[in-house]
Amino acid sequence: MASKIELFRYESELMALTKGREDSYRNILYLVNNMDLSNNGLSGGVPEGLTYLSLLGTLNLSINHLTRKIPDKIGSLQHLETLDLLRNQLFGPIPAGMASLTFLNHLNLSHNNLSGRIPTGNQLQALDDSSIYRDNPALCGHPMTAKCPCDDETLNSPEGDDQDKDEDGAWFKMKRFYMSMGTGFVVGFRGVCGTLVIKESWRHAYFRLIYDIKKWLLLVIQLNLARLQRKLHL
Repeated sequence: MASKIELFRYESELMALTKGREDSYRNILYLVNNMDLSNNGLSGGVPEGLTYLSLLGTLNLSINHLTRKIPDKIGSLQHLETLDLLRNQLFGPIPAGMASLTFLNHLNLSHNNLSGRIPTGNQLQALDDSSIYRDNPALCGHPMTAKCPCDDETLNSPEGDDQDKDEDGAWFKMKRFYMSMGTGFVVGFRGVCGTLVIKESWRHAYFRLIYDIKKWLLLVIQLNLARLQRKLHL
């Protein structure tokens, strides 16, 4: 058991300021897997040293006065299940690395000053709850109702306009094709039928041709049937 713990020993140091005294945690740092410092009047930024606690499962820094950005290395806490940063003054974008926290099942970033697009993918996709990001007016993207400016640019981009034009052009060409085909059928049908109605000699010749073709087809069928019957008798 000791060797297993030793395998995950943190090779780092955490400095903590408590009651005016600065303490250094090094030898027992690897034992830390839950940290609740909520409602302690903490100020400054989220210590980047916390991101080296690779076995940390719970981190609660809610209801403090933390400012600055969420550390980009927050995604290195691969065993993190709970992250609560409620009611601080954190600003800036949500680190994209948070999408790699595959064990995360509770997240609260509400009541801060975060901004930009909410990262998507992996576990963040499963945490489909807008209350997680409530009261961050500058946040945009799913699951918030606010759209990001780049979304509107995509909708109004020249590529989108070109695509619409291509679709309209294709539909116009198809419409012209069907109209031409219908017109050709009507003209051809009226031309043939009109000629047969007006010219009696052509009409007789046409029906005689139809009659001769019918007789020829009947003769071919009878000959084939007779040939088949002879083969069956043999």
